[in-house]
Amino acid sequence: MPATPSHPDDGDLAGPEADSDAPLATRPRWTYVLPYLGRVPPLTSRQWRILGLLTAAEFFDHYDIGIMGLALLQIQQGLGIAEESLAGVAAVVRLGVIPAVACTVLADRLGRRRLLLATILGFTLCTFGTAFVRDASQFMVLQFLARMFIYAETMLAAVVLAEELGARNRGWGIGVLGAMGALGHGLSAIVFGGVNLLPFGWRFLYVVGVAPLLLLAWFRRALPETRRFEQHRAARRDRGDWRDWLRPFVDLMRMYPGRLAVLCSAAFPLDFVAITGVTFMAKTLQEVHGYAPAQVTILFIAGGAFGVLGNIVAGAWSDRFGRRIVVSALIALSALGFTGFYHFAGWVIIPAWIAMVFGLMGTNVLFKTMGSELFPTSYRATASGVRQVVGVLGGVLGLALEGTLYELTGSHSAAITLMIPVMAIPPLVIFAFLPETATRELEEIAPER
Repeated sequence: MPATPSHPDDGDLAGPEADSDAPLATRPRWTYVLPYLGRVPPLTSRQWRILGLLTAAEFFDHYDIGIMGLALLQIQQGLGIAEESLAGVAAVVRLGVIPAVACTVLADRLGRRRLLLATILGFTLCTFGTAFVRDASQFMVLQFLARMFIYAETMLAAVVLAEELGARNRGWGIGVLGAMGALGHGLSAIVFGGVNLLPFGWRFLYVVGVAPLLLLAWFRRALPETRRFEQHRAARRDRGDWRDWLRPFVDLMRMYPGRLAVLCSAAFPLDFVAITGVTFMAKTLQEVHGYAPAQVTILFIAGGAFGVLGNIVAGAWSDRFGRRIVVSALIALSALGFTGFYHFAGWVIIPAWIAMVFGLMGTNVLFKTMGSELFPTSYRATASGVRQVVGVLGGVLGLALEGTLYELTGSHSAAITLMIPVMAIPPLVIFAFLPETATRELEEIAPER
């Protein structure tokens, strides 16, 4: 057995040739950015390096996602977007998830590593380009493309961790991934706090998004292909024609269609409410509750610090108690948080906002985890892509309905409050029809057929 690196960071910086199957004695230094990881499992140098690389990418793509939600009011004013058209613009941007499925299908054919590198380059360039748009149409096009790459990257990152981490650590690892993404949201909140003072205003927020381009060479050198995919690629039998490229999607429809249908029927109503509610959070704080941008930043940083825990708690607790019970509890917490935030005023909105963020972050982690665990290696990425598409389509429908309800009620808060009862559907579906996946090996959960 190869020797364990003498320094906990050696495994993070070395290339694949430095891989070791021996757990490191101490955790790498970068993990201390997240001081509340709880019990840190004994990961190998290879596993720590992969986790470190993917969390770095997750940090920056969630920075991009955070900008639009925080600066929606400023973007609306800068580009002259009508109030009744605002939800439609947000919906079009989120439809970038549809072409993202093509990236996940390619990842099941060409490998996870190649597509991850392509998505990191793609969302970086599109984020930077958004700083220079001149109207709402250009904004929608570039952010549509940025979301396409971001959705693909986040789905593939969860797939890679599911394939590389042990059965008892998968939830924890994907929770760490989500926690680092939440810190990306935190960075966007910090920069947003000075949006009225920054050169070029909200456009400067997108300029900052070019940073991942500087890390691409590091990703290319240090990110390996997953061992499970290498084994699958060596064992598969290709026909040598165009049908090979469609095989992941065809096998998904043929082998586990029931699981896919159940997972999607839970994701759709959840995102129907969640995406809509999150889109209007910062705008509601400013217009309804009178928060200045700096005050929004304080809430997002101080309150968000508690919310970030949702990622770690969801992953660790689901490894211990099971995915189904934990995700159901977190969905219920999110629904209560949405109700408090959009229905009440005063100090109540602060704990309600924290509960909402805590629950949604944890729920997102567990949907990524279950979406990666319930299907075989041959089309695991494709399944994650389809599930994500269905969820975002639920969000797009929610945004469209919110626009209609806004015209009837005259209030975004009232419109979103009317949508919240739909969140009761996912826990019922998950408990009734999905198997428990915690602490089971992937090949036991979903063998190739």
